[in-house]
Amino acid sequence: MCGIVGYIGKRDVAPLLLEGLQRLEYRGYDSAGLVVTSPKTAGLKMVKAKGRVRDLEAKVPARFKGTTGIAHTRWATHGAPSDVNAHPHMSADHKVAVVHNGIIDNAADLRRKLEADGVEFLSETDTEVLTHLIARSTAEKLEDKVRETLRVVEGTYGIAVMHADFGDRIVVARNGSPVVLGIGEKEMFVASDIAALVAHTRQIVTLDDGEMATLKADDFRTYTTEGTRTSAEPTTVEWEAASYDMGGHDTYMHKEIHEQADAVDRVLRGRIDDRFSTVHLGGLNLDAREARRIRRVKILGCGTSYHAGMIGAQMIEELARIPADAEPASEFRYRNAVVDPDTLYVAVSQSGETYDVLAAVQELKRKGARVLGVVNVVGSAIAREADGGIYVHAGPEVCVVSTKCFTNTTVAFALLALHLGRTRDLSVRDGKRIIEGLRRLPEQITEILKQEEEIKELAESYADARSMLFIGRVRGYPVAREASLKLKEVSYIHAEAYPASELKHGPLALIEPALPTVAIVPDDDLLEKNRAALEEIKARSGKILAVAHRHQEKADQTIVVPKNEDELDPILMGIPLQLLAYHTALALGRDIDKPRNLAKSVTVE
Repeated sequence: MCGIVGYIGKRDVAPLLLEGLQRLEYRGYDSAGLVVTSPKTAGLKMVKAKGRVRDLEAKVPARFKGTTGIAHTRWATHGAPSDVNAHPHMSADHKVAVVHNGIIDNAADLRRKLEADGVEFLSETDTEVLTHLIARSTAEKLEDKVRETLRVVEGTYGIAVMHADFGDRIVVARNGSPVVLGIGEKEMFVASDIAALVAHTRQIVTLDDGEMATLKADDFRTYTTEGTRTSAEPTTVEWEAASYDMGGHDTYMHKEIHEQADAVDRVLRGRIDDRFSTVHLGGLNLDAREARRIRRVKILGCGTSYHAGMIGAQMIEELARIPADAEPASEFRYRNAVVDPDTLYVAVSQSGETYDVLAAVQELKRKGARVLGVVNVVGSAIAREADGGIYVHAGPEVCVVSTKCFTNTTVAFALLALHLGRTRDLSVRDGKRIIEGLRRLPEQITEILKQEEEIKELAESYADARSMLFIGRVRGYPVAREASLKLKEVSYIHAEAYPASELKHGPLALIEPALPTVAIVPDDDLLEKNRAALEEIKARSGKILAVAHRHQEKADQTIVVPKNEDELDPILMGIPLQLLAYHTALALGRDIDKPRNLAKSVTVE
């Protein structure tokens, strides 16, 4: 969840660190801090501040020079947001500074032992334990001090360490929380996300779990926590610094909603095979014989990725006729699930680093399962752990709430469903029909976005609601789930989603004029069933906003969405509801890109 950035070279480090923190602020924004040093100055200099990176920037003195430094923007786990709890954490002798993402599970035990030895703690954080352990180590090298500390630590971490006696280096380590090195010209960078690096270098090295690195200005080396050297070859990232700019929009969320037509075009590009009415997905590492042996598909994700998986499971069942379902990875990893050798497991994560999903992948691999990844970030942990997969090519998504990554993930699932279907019993005619539908998506997304002003007016009329209900049947239910989540995340209005078929089994008790209902009403074989649900709500004086392919008489308002193929309609029907959530939050004056209590990449449990 938090953001780490570090630099060692010849440039003035504080402006670089602040710039990097601003690019990482979507990963955490409760507090921030930085520490710097240089060969010409003695010791470490530190500044920390509760609040946003701009609050930290205002506190940095004019003469705060250095050529080496580490910095952090925090999403609170242990201890409330405060100047004291902000990272970096420094040892009592001011020689050791540490920034840390993750959670140290045995921090309380370690803290008690250190306090018994006379150590005084300043903060409530688990991270301060690491600082004191490193400072008290009698090992001669900084690398050995860090390694000795990590041997007694249980939990997850991505850390960067500086030591006043070893001013020529930064030592970093990873276990469950991402650490990325950036290779420059006689300078080195480190971050928890490539967003902080791409303005300066596109040559990166991603550490694996159990791996450490020492960074010097003109060199780096990687090794395991046991000390064995590892070989790390830099790779080139395709994203550029301009991808992280707002591009004339007021918020990243608005920008990313409007990027969806181009993003969908990217996920389709080069993958469609017109000759055989199928798609090329070479990254699956799954040949036709292996695909035909699949008897079940289990999709694992969290939050928005889970909802995309629900849509994906339905498409796989419809097009490939393989039993499929989706489950929250956070639940799956704890229920000692039966792992079937004939089941294909699909792990979904925008960042490719979501801790619960990654832990589920690792457990599945331990039990011999075949796992595919559907991720946005090339070279991320899930991409490396999986047997194969699909990159969704949405481009960088900076807003905490996901929009274009959700849409591209659902399109990626449509590709997977078509691929599996055409290796089995899906006809050439149906394959061609789905391909034509996929090709229509970018233009139809553009058509939906042209309705923004009308949707904005609707959003403003619903902004005073204290709660909202979202309903849909079968294909529409995952859309309702995701739309409900979007509204909660960004506007803070309570919302919940139910299958429309479940209204009579309890939720009808909630219906009253003060509770608006958003109904997903696709023009498919369940149209009349959905209309019957609208009748039930209207009979109880409920206010209804329908998202449909044509005007619905029983609804107070209807957002009309272009019709695609039945199987692909859910991909489009969620997009106007992204705009509804956005403009509702805008009307309420919310911090749209950085909703309270949330962070973009959930790398802690």
